[in-house]
Amino acid sequence: MRRTVHAAATTFFFAAISVPVYAVTDGSGDPAPAKQDDGKWFDKDGNPTFKVDEDGTVDWYTYSGFIRYSSECLRCHGPDGMGSSYAPALRNSMKRLSYPEFYGIVAGGKKDVSSAQELVMPANGENKNVMCFIDDIYVYLRARADDAIPRGRPEKHAPKPDSFTKAEDACMG
Repeated sequence: MRRTVHAAATTFFFAAISVPVYAVTDGSGDPAPAKQDDGKWFDKDGNPTFKVDEDGTVDWYTYSGFIRYSSECLRCHGPDGMGSSYAPALRNSMKRLSYPEFYGIVAGGKKDVSSAQELVMPANGENKNVMCFIDDIYVYLRARADDAIPRGRPEKHAPKPDSFTKAEDACMG
């Protein structure tokens, strides 16, 4: 029964949120925004990215990423992606992780075990509070890795697009 529920939830999730597959293998690449779709920015390779205006205003998805990171990831990875004694600094990891690698680790988890340490990242593939906002978390951490935004809550952000609310409602159920 549990597998049936998981399979149904996974099918619904992927049907509601389109997850593009990219052939990026050399880290996050150039984060410069190249195009946007209703407030959501993408780099030249089609990966989600951030946009910060000259006055410091961030796009909605970067702001949402800060909120979601702070509620779901901060307890292990520290404030603003700076790391902790418990988990690595994602701000540094994002300099080498591609979007598909980031997505895979967050959804499926990761385990690094050696004779000196045991680091375990739990799988969040069934956590809607993470997976429904995975792009937002990614662009927030990408902005932090690129030093495009400082530590703390972004002071100014673009308004929330209607498409964000629709996607959130569809994913969260």
